[in-house]
Amino acid sequence: MSIHATSFKVSNRMCSRILGLAGIAAFYTGMSLAQTGMGPGSQSAPPSQQSPNAEPNNGMSSMDKNMANMNNAGDQTMTDKMFVHKALEGGMAEVELGQLALTKTSDPDIKNFAQKMVDDHTKLGDDMKGVAQQVGVKVPTKLSKKDEAIKAKLSALDGTAFDQAYIKDMVKDHEQDEKEFKDESQMAAIPAVKQAATKGEHVIHEHLEMITQIAESKGVKGE
Repeated sequence: MSIHATSFKVSNRMCSRILGLAGIAAFYTGMSLAQTGMGPGSQSAPPSQQSPNAEPNNGMSSMDKNMANMNNAGDQTMTDKMFVHKALEGGMAEVELGQLALTKTSDPDIKNFAQKMVDDHTKLGDDMKGVAQQVGVKVPTKLSKKDEAIKAKLSALDGTAFDQAYIKDMVKDHEQDEKEFKDESQMAAIPAVKQAATKGEHVIHEHLEMITQIAESKGVKGE
């Protein structure tokens, strides 16, 4: 046999071997792809068979999200109604404490402020009663226990002691009220409540500036 013929046979055997190895590799590659679901025409594995590193589904459908939003809106509506009731109680207290101050103090600045409390909070209270009727909130007819206690404490004082106690209470009360009205004006879900809270915030801010100046001029410091 010639060298050329021998080389040809060797080449044929090598080609056959290479083709055989390639076929085996393709076979195992196909099996691997089929097992991982990545082969031609394959579909992605169900969630239970997906890789643990895959991004998890939050499990909330569009309906679930809508229900969650409705629940949040319902919570805010309840908060709005509680705000209306509390605002009515607080406004009633401002009026009664203002009337008390008019009979107790001889200081013209405090008298002027007390009269403003009676006038402004009577007007705000009337407006808020209309809102309460719209949203189904019962209008309170008496002071809260906390405000009753404050009124009783102030009623027992006279002169400078009354003036200082009244000023301190008004500063503290209006600081808290301003924050609550501001928060409600931003978060309210009921339009009528939002409008009333916004209006009230401006009035209360004016009151806070007024009583703060009085406190500074009288040398009265907060608690």
